[in-house]
Amino acid sequence: MQTILMVVLAACSGGEAPPPPAPEPAPAPAPPAEPKYVQMFGALPAVAPPADEAAKSKISLGQALYYDGRLSKNQDISCNSCHQLDHFGVDGQPTSPGHKGQRGGRNSPTTLNASLHIAQFWDGRAPDVEAQAKGPVTNPIEMAMKDDAAVDAMLRSIPGYEPMFQAAFPGDAKAVSFANAALAIGAFERTLVTPGPFDAYMAGDVSALTEAQQKGLDTFVASGCSTCHTGPTVGGTMYQKLGLVVPYETADEGRMAVTKNEADKGFFKVPSLRNVAKTGPYFHDGSVPTLGEAITKMGKHQLGKDLTPEEVASISTFLEALTGEVPATAAKPELPPSGPKTPKPDPS
Repeated sequence: MQTILMVVLAACSGGEAPPPPAPEPAPAPAPPAEPKYVQMFGALPAVAPPADEAAKSKISLGQALYYDGRLSKNQDISCNSCHQLDHFGVDGQPTSPGHKGQRGGRNSPTTLNASLHIAQFWDGRAPDVEAQAKGPVTNPIEMAMKDDAAVDAMLRSIPGYEPMFQAAFPGDAKAVSFANAALAIGAFERTLVTPGPFDAYMAGDVSALTEAQQKGLDTFVASGCSTCHTGPTVGGTMYQKLGLVVPYETADEGRMAVTKNEADKGFFKVPSLRNVAKTGPYFHDGSVPTLGEAITKMGKHQLGKDLTPEEVASISTFLEALTGEVPATAAKPELPPSGPKTPKPDPS
């Protein structure tokens, strides 16, 4: 009976039972998200390790000199006084106090990532960080040393600097000099690069920026901010007129004071926005206390736009992602002690 039933079932089905259907192929994985605007910005360059012992010694020497107040007339002001490396390279004041409390007319910009800029100072009067390092030392308002010879004498009066300069500048018969000190400070400042979340994002890790930060980046670009604030330093690569669309009131002639060209009046180096959330107050005169106000003013004066509070907040959220890590080389080292011939502080 069982055999008959099987024959009947086989006949009714027209033969053998069909094989079960093949399983549906698994959907192809979605391609990974890609960071936007890589060509517009890109990541900060990695800092190469010193090529040799002399280069390493030059950086160490520059690190000490950056913190040494004896390079000022009253021995109370160092590079770090105005460009504090434990405060993202600034002192948080509109303008910085110099010799006898005098103040210049411009805000002290951060030294972090500054070596990557087109030039130094707001007006670009120094081509690089080595040239910039000399300027404040003999400026009568800032560190107020009398002249280069006075700086040479100060450095040579500190016994501990002799071997440091010799190691940094081997073969130089007059290694201990103001000129070499500036080169060493510049070498040190070139190590002050601060990668952060934005660099990880530019390198392909889309998760390095939050959704809100990515939206802020879109708003930043769509609003036109990236017209001037571009490249790995998100600025610092060009000069631009302050008040390009809507005039900005300032008595500062800007770059014209350097070039003597009337066409450069009111032009300043576009500041880098790296660590900008930590480096207020803002603008060349330090007159803008908050980041939100700076964004609002830039929208009006540079772009001719009244950015909404939502747009300002979104851009500010993105700019937070430009806060990076200050390298370990920024720490203050132990300075060589003064010698018996080291000049005394001069408050006059």
